[in-house]
Amino acid sequence: MAIGINTLGLYRQGSSLLHRAPAVAKLCALVVLGAASIWLQSRWWLVLAALALVLAGYLVAGFPLGLMLKQLRPMIWLLVFIAAMNWWSFDWQHAIAIPGMIAALVAAAGLVTLTTPMSALIDVVVRAVGPLRRFGVDPERVGLTLMLGIRCVPVVAGLAREVREAQIARTATRSFRAFAVPLLVRALRDADALGDALVARGFDD
Repeated sequence: MAIGINTLGLYRQGSSLLHRAPAVAKLCALVVLGAASIWLQSRWWLVLAALALVLAGYLVAGFPLGLMLKQLRPMIWLLVFIAAMNWWSFDWQHAIAIPGMIAALVAAAGLVTLTTPMSALIDVVVRAVGPLRRFGVDPERVGLTLMLGIRCVPVVAGLAREVREAQIARTATRSFRAFAVPLLVRALRDADALGDALVARGFDD
């Protein structure tokens, strides 16, 4: 059963081989990469090969290298910290392999979302959970829950940006409390509105 939702804003239309590939195939490839990461990170050059493969995927999809780097930008300092800790604790090979594998997985996940409509990804999850219906699991409700969870990420990020801009415009302060309290209030208000909308549509249990 298809769940009609709008895309998250990550999907970019295209006609490349990756865009035309089935969503289930791309998700399976991502799962395989995640499972293989335990073995791949044992050799730093295998990690670099995985990164090169993901980069090739971006190029095949018609995306510039900068778009791949954009997927990694939010966690760049975390990767640097992980690299430094592994170099200090082990050696330079671990300093390349561990953060490099994390970067490859994040970039690969970003590539999947960039080349696949979110509705198609949710439909794959709904179909995968389908066999659990006999145990009382509602696949459509699972898909809805996943969609709402994904959708909340950019919503909360947008609220945080608005609150921060308003905070700077009014007081030019960097107080964490002055930022966190209005953000929490607005997030709870939006959550209540979303809950009311779901109840109105019959999702009241």
